[in-house]
Amino acid sequence: MDTPVPPHAADTPEAPETPEPQQPPGPRRPRAPRYRDRHGRGMRGPLAPPQVPLSVSRSDAFDDLVRDAADRLERRWPQLAEVEFAVQDVPVLGPDGADDRIAVAGDDIVPLGRLIAAGTTGKGSPNRIVIYRRPVEIRAKNREERALLVHEVVVEQVAELLGLSPENVDPRYGEE
Repeated sequence: MDTPVPPHAADTPEAPETPEPQQPPGPRRPRAPRYRDRHGRGMRGPLAPPQVPLSVSRSDAFDDLVRDAADRLERRWPQLAEVEFAVQDVPVLGPDGADDRIAVAGDDIVPLGRLIAAGTTGKGSPNRIVIYRRPVEIRAKNREERALLVHEVVVEQVAELLGLSPENVDPRYGEE
C-alpha cells in the first residue's frame, strides 16, 4: 500500500538528519564551589582592605598633602577661606626662558610655589597660592620629607599673602 504524499512535501528535498549530541551516562552533578586554587595554596584574598583605595596616584597624594596643609592653616587663620590653593606640575616659563610671573633671584632657582594676588588673572579673581608638584617631589627623599616640604611651602606663601613671617603664621615652621 502506498501512502499518499501531500503535494507540498513532494517538491522539497529531504533534509539530512543530524545526530543528536550524546549525554554521558548517569545523572549530571552540579559543580561544587571552589575553596582552593589549583596549586593548593588557597584562594586569593583581597589586595587591600575595603576602606583603602586600591590606587592613589602620586598627583592625588600630593593634592591631599596640599589640602591638609591648607586646612591646618585655615583653622588658625579664618581669612584663608577665600584663598584658592592649586597644584601645578611645573612652573610655566615665558618665551624668553624666564618666568615673567615669578621674581627669580638666579637662573638656576626653580620655585616650589607662588602667590598670585587677587585680580591679577581677571576681574574679581581671588588670591591664589600655587604649589609646584615636580620641584617639590624632586627635593624630597621620602613621604615624610615631602609632607614637611609641602607644609613649609604653603606656610611661606601664606606668610607672604598675610605680610607676616612664616614663624608667626605657623609656630612649628622650620622644625625638624
